[in-house]
Amino acid sequence: MALMPFDDRDGFIWLNGEMIEWRDAKLHMLSHALHYASSVFEGERVYGGNVFKLTEHSARLIKSADLLDFEIPYSVEELDDATRAVVEQNNIDDGYVRPIAWRGSEMMGVSAQASKINVAIAAWEWPAYFSPEARMRGLKMRIADYRRPDPQTAPTESKAAGLYMICTLSKHKAEKEGFHDALMLDWRGYVAEATGANVFFLMEDGKLHTPTPDCFLDGITRRTVIGLAKDMGYEIVERHIAPEDLANATEAFLTGTAVEVTPISSIGDYNFNPGRTCEGLMKAYDELVRRPTDKAALISGSAA
Repeated sequence: MALMPFDDRDGFIWLNGEMIEWRDAKLHMLSHALHYASSVFEGERVYGGNVFKLTEHSARLIKSADLLDFEIPYSVEELDDATRAVVEQNNIDDGYVRPIAWRGSEMMGVSAQASKINVAIAAWEWPAYFSPEARMRGLKMRIADYRRPDPQTAPTESKAAGLYMICTLSKHKAEKEGFHDALMLDWRGYVAEATGANVFFLMEDGKLHTPTPDCFLDGITRRTVIGLAKDMGYEIVERHIAPEDLANATEAFLTGTAVEVTPISSIGDYNFNPGRTCEGLMKAYDELVRRPTDKAALISGSAA
């Protein structure tokens, strides 16, 4: 199956305040972001023409940029409006949105305070890849070789491009070995997250346990699912989870903008049985994201 390259498509992209033709949205090869990873981004989903948790994503983009020592020249409200315009201009019903901000090509070197801050927003169709039945079979995962860094060594609270290099390497290796994804530990050896999603475990005590997000993103979908789980009567335990603790888990699942709520069938030597908890949260999340946005906002889930 031939790939459809992302640089050669019909449609429109919002770039620095203007709606331009998709193929004209380009940057110079000496852009600082390309050489020094000085860029931040978001991943957002469109359901029925509405972007889920849009304002929280826009606010997190600005926060991530601040952590990388640059200021996005647009407010949260302006980013929200631009995103809605892109979705409408491209006639997206169910899709994905990618806002990104980066340092330009005005300076080349580690120091780049005078570089222009560019912002772009693209959106494309993204229907559901798997039926609920297929998702319930669960993902097979391996333990990644790379670990999430100490917050004293990187701006781990930001959704920064550079932090995803080890995610790409870890996912590539997992796929080469026949797995769907990889589970990353943190620098201390505790369970952290998958290569692009947060993780939850239903333990034998009947509670949902999830790693404390002290060196990786406290995902917007993660916060949303915590709210849904509490509404369903589950107690949430946020703690440092040792890999050997997975022996006490009966169900496991990932949460994220792309994966939504997706069960896990195995992580290394640990096996899980996707069941009532995974199925219930999948259904609750699927119902939530297709409600009117004002109702969806009532469910807890911040961009913290």
